[in-house]
Amino acid sequence: MKALHNQLHQQSIEQPDVFWADAAAALDWDKPFDKVLDDRQAPMYRWFSGGEINTCYNAVDRHVEAGRGEQVAIQYVSPITDTAYGITYAELQAQVSRLAGYMASQGVSKGDRVIIYMPMIPETAYAMLACARLGAIHSVVFGGFAANELATRINDAKPKMILSASCGIEPSGVVAYKPLLDDALGQATHHVEQCLILNRHQLHADLVDGRDVDWQAAMVDAPYVGCQPVAATDPLYVLYTSGTTGQPKGVVRDNGGHAVALAWSMKNIYDINGGDVFWAASDVGWVVGHSFIVYGPLLVGATTLLFEGKPVGTPDPGIFWRTIAQYQVKSFFTAPTAIRAIKRDDPDGDFIKDVDLSCLQTVFLAGERCDPDTLHWAEQKLNKPIIDHWWQTETGWPVAANMMGTAPVPVKAGSPALAVPGYDVQVVDEMGECVAANQTGNVVIKLPLPPGTLATLWQNEARYKESYLSMYPGFYLTGDAGYMDEEGYLYIMSRIDDIINVAGHRLSTGRFEEVLCQHEAVAEAAVIGVDDKLKGQVPLGLVVLKKGCTLSDERLHKELTALVREQIGPVAAFRLVSAVPKLPKTRSGKILRGTMRKIADNQTFNMPATIEDPYTLELVRNVLTRMGYADAHV
Repeated sequence: MKALHNQLHQQSIEQPDVFWADAAAALDWDKPFDKVLDDRQAPMYRWFSGGEINTCYNAVDRHVEAGRGEQVAIQYVSPITDTAYGITYAELQAQVSRLAGYMASQGVSKGDRVIIYMPMIPETAYAMLACARLGAIHSVVFGGFAANELATRINDAKPKMILSASCGIEPSGVVAYKPLLDDALGQATHHVEQCLILNRHQLHADLVDGRDVDWQAAMVDAPYVGCQPVAATDPLYVLYTSGTTGQPKGVVRDNGGHAVALAWSMKNIYDINGGDVFWAASDVGWVVGHSFIVYGPLLVGATTLLFEGKPVGTPDPGIFWRTIAQYQVKSFFTAPTAIRAIKRDDPDGDFIKDVDLSCLQTVFLAGERCDPDTLHWAEQKLNKPIIDHWWQTETGWPVAANMMGTAPVPVKAGSPALAVPGYDVQVVDEMGECVAANQTGNVVIKLPLPPGTLATLWQNEARYKESYLSMYPGFYLTGDAGYMDEEGYLYIMSRIDDIINVAGHRLSTGRFEEVLCQHEAVAEAAVIGVDDKLKGQVPLGLVVLKKGCTLSDERLHKELTALVREQIGPVAAFRLVSAVPKLPKTRSGKILRGTMRKIADNQTFNMPATIEDPYTLELVRNVLTRMGYADAHV
């Protein structure tokens, strides 16, 4: 199948107009496009210029009109609240149409921005689709985000309306959203005309007269409205990603290219067609939630599973597997960090043994580099293909993946396989020259990027060009470091900033972590580069041990340093390693290596806005202090 993959990839690069026009035929267009790839303002490329489309119509209404209104569109499962129910495509159409009707009655129209600050409940998907129905631009902010972070997004997006809920529910308990929203609105300089608030029965929120409206009451007399055609190049949404300056970057996704790319990827990469059940275990606040909880599955008429819970603790490490079996999930997508959490709490896979997973065909992993040990553990315990794939908030859909629906290729542990059609991925040195096979360099993508990727940054084209296009003219800078082998398999080893320079030798943190995770006692690992007077930098490892492990610190240190010396060599200068109870991560599962590095080197840092558990930084600081690095008083 590698020959077929290469054939498709070659056509997408050499004949992008033909390739993507064929993909676009899978959707319904209000007006045909004049030009597939519009390069008249390169490097600001546009896709499907002149065309008009509505994303909500393609995700909802056309399936109802095709006679599939009684099929479940969204299967909601909340082990946290012990709630589960299905929403058919006909019910989804009614809910979305009425919510859009209310928003339109309040003056929300094409091009207006709407911020959505909500938990993992069906109404959040309704809100996104209602905006798409009107041609309004939604910006989903992760529910429970700090007030100051929400305020910066309000000031940047300048929304006409905010849709929110009284609370989210975590394993630790109820998280009140309304006080955070009130605080953010107090801090923001932009005035928001109205907030539509969904009161969940777990917590009632007080409404502000003249500004806040009760969601359920608003829906009683709300009119139904149809879909508003918009230009294919018009924005569908703005999704903010953390910027290095502290000012968030608003990634802009268009309507036409986005719908084409997601519909194509659902079938060709994830092997999902109409009527299949797909589950992306993420959150609508992240790009995975946008692409593969809401839009992707619905665009192809699949059933998408919307899950309010965690891989462990709600109530146990078997919840994912029981949910897959109960709802007949065909393709499952989660983060490697979720698998590592399950592996840590259930190392022998006892919670998997009695579950019938015959419905499950493929498990996809993305969001954080998947070390080979985690991949092999999942392969052995689940007896299913485990497919690592790589993409970014900016790209919106996979850059490198195993195309399980069209042209599957052999799995190589540690690699997300081959560049997906549409992406001309290259590995270059600091001068922009392609490096040899198996040599680490900066991963870049030759322009133009394919449909569905970021069109620009919200109202900041200059920053878009500076952040992504300026270092290597004609190429998009991914910010990741890695290499390609002789067969074209890509290996993403770390962020460019996470390359450690040990006495002139460039070593990736990902390679160290890969080796550490091979130890039978290690559930997950993080490696950072810390300052060293002699070598410039040296690697320092922190590992989380599997549940029930009683290995002594001395033996752990001895075995891990020997393992690294054996597999990477003495050039690694690896002598610093210790166990830590928990690693600091973002809510989406990314390890906060940069913050840990600053703590170790006694540099000032801001508390990351996306951190899941701030206390983990103190746990890390205590361990680093014992190792002679972080000053406990800084």
